[in-house]
Amino acid sequence: MHTPPLLRRLLLALAVAIAIPAFADEGMWTFDNFPAATVKQQYGADITPAWLDHVRLSTVRLSNCTASFVSPEGLILTNHHCAAQCLAEISSPQQDRLKDGYLARDRSEEVRCPTQYADVLVGMENITAKVAAATRGKDDKAAGEARKRALTQLEQACEQAAGKKDPRRCESVKLYEGGQYFLYQYKRYTDVRLTFAPEDAIAAYGGDPDNFQFPRWCLDMSVLRAYEDGKPARTPNFLKVNWKGPAENELVFVSGHPGSTDRQLTVAQLEALRASLPFWLLRAAETRGRYIQFAQGGEENARIVADPLTSLENSIKVRRKELDALLDGSLMAQKAKDEAALRARAGLAGAQDPWVQIEKAERRGHDLQLPYTFIESAAGFNSALFRHARTLVRAAAERAKPNDERLREFTDSSIPQVQQRMTAAVPIYAEREKLTLSSGLLRMREFLGPDYPLVRNLLKETSPEALATSLVEGTRLGDPAVRKALWEGGAEAIKASKDPMIRIALLVDPEARAIRKQYEDEVESPIDAAAEKIAAARFAAYGTSVYPDATFTLRLNFGTVQGWVEAGKPVAPFTPLLRAYERSTGADPFRIPDSWLKARATLDPKTPFNLSTTNDIVGGNSGSALINAQGDIVGLMFDGNIHSISGSYWFDTEKNRSIAVHTGIIRAALTQVYGATALAQELGAR
Repeated sequence: MHTPPLLRRLLLALAVAIAIPAFADEGMWTFDNFPAATVKQQYGADITPAWLDHVRLSTVRLSNCTASFVSPEGLILTNHHCAAQCLAEISSPQQDRLKDGYLARDRSEEVRCPTQYADVLVGMENITAKVAAATRGKDDKAAGEARKRALTQLEQACEQAAGKKDPRRCESVKLYEGGQYFLYQYKRYTDVRLTFAPEDAIAAYGGDPDNFQFPRWCLDMSVLRAYEDGKPARTPNFLKVNWKGPAENELVFVSGHPGSTDRQLTVAQLEALRASLPFWLLRAAETRGRYIQFAQGGEENARIVADPLTSLENSIKVRRKELDALLDGSLMAQKAKDEAALRARAGLAGAQDPWVQIEKAERRGHDLQLPYTFIESAAGFNSALFRHARTLVRAAAERAKPNDERLREFTDSSIPQVQQRMTAAVPIYAEREKLTLSSGLLRMREFLGPDYPLVRNLLKETSPEALATSLVEGTRLGDPAVRKALWEGGAEAIKASKDPMIRIALLVDPEARAIRKQYEDEVESPIDAAAEKIAAARFAAYGTSVYPDATFTLRLNFGTVQGWVEAGKPVAPFTPLLRAYERSTGADPFRIPDSWLKARATLDPKTPFNLSTTNDIVGGNSGSALINAQGDIVGLMFDGNIHSISGSYWFDTEKNRSIAVHTGIIRAALTQVYGATALAQELGAR
């Protein structure tokens, strides 16, 4: 689904300083602009171009996380929660692989993850001048359309140039709020299989109460494998695992794909974000309550909502702490002061003042927020079945157009991924669909009002609950074969379809498209144009001596293994295995699995479990390798402490800490708990 900037920025953030060179361990650096000289000066480590290339080509971007190649035969190390969707998709009422874990004793038992893929960044091209030429001399609306066309054309030309012998996925990337545009080329693996995952009880030990806390004891790891042509992929670039792990104060690096930040938002954007967060939290809290109530209906109900509930609880905790940060008056005052300094330096006033343009656009965004949220972003139709229906309806319409005139999510570059999701044989649970769809319809009626034309049209003769039930029970879109037939049949098949979910999607789509176009023209385009002006002013002052905001593209940062001081007491950077057993209550989320209870006598209680570092990471870095100066993996990033949530907005050197799984506990798990002999040998753990 297309998501407007206002909602996307619920995942984003701002640094207190506008754009001054980063000190300490702050910074999410692109690989073409990594401050190797600074690292050499501060830590004495020599980070060479060869080191950077090797790490880049060993780092993997999954559909939802980061990972790393750890063997020459496609073996991939990432977090357990990054594989949770795969585990849920390959589970059944008879076999709960999320709860029980999974181990392929040999490669014949490796199970394909239906919707997962793996990308490796193999090339980068600066296309800033080409994008600027396409938009030069145009007003905001025309420039916005021209920019999208140019990016699509550049992506298409890039993929055509690569050819069939060496196919590439080409993706345009906006950096520095539009100050730079790059074309990133990826090698994509579409056949990704599960090799190993521990039980959820140990992977997410402590559950939501421990989430974003430290000390921690989570074996948040899983192992996948990339395949090509039905065989394990050949991956000569991979990272070796150092099973000793790092020492306190040791220099360490994180190579990964931080999801999104906005550490250079204007005051107006911050205020809009602050105003919109309670609206999101209200709806999310209700959905969480519905999930919890549903889960109390039995073990199967609990299994069905386990993955989405965990994800939602994580998001709620993040948004709550983000709201706390935005309610900090002193930080907002500092932001206003810094913004005023840059505005004075830029000398842009009157109609040319980009900060005023953004403020005006944000006001318009507020006016459009409710219909955009419920209709175009489909919060009013919160259902996997509806999302399938909308994708089929829009794909049929968009694929008939020239590539550069389509919605960006349906360009030739994006279609293979969309088709993979659409035809994947993943389970869809009718009762969960009724729960989320009825809730969405209820809230859409509440916030838009019962007399809003679309709401009236949908609910004039029925209730949200009854409509949701009839749609879910009447549709056949839960069958991947039906979706495949509609996909291949195109516009004619969609037009002829009597499926009730397809009919609803067709009914909603004209208004959704109109709202989207209005939002793009009146909110997105003016903000993009103004942001580029601000970026130009910032570039004039600082150039690339600062790092760009995160965009779920590859970044590298450096830090050290450190604890911190909390309420006057030191927090040690390592946690020992013994304490995990001592904290066990025997009940979730503090339940030690039987496999770990049986192995307790053979395990060293002093084995380091988790550790904390000063690395600057955010969501999307989950599954990133923690790397030492020699380029070896010494940990696996999976979370941050509670102070790290505000890292979406700024970096606090004193308390912001990232949390990793220690390689020592990974080795103990594979060799002493799970008996994963073949896997341990491939990783060099035996």
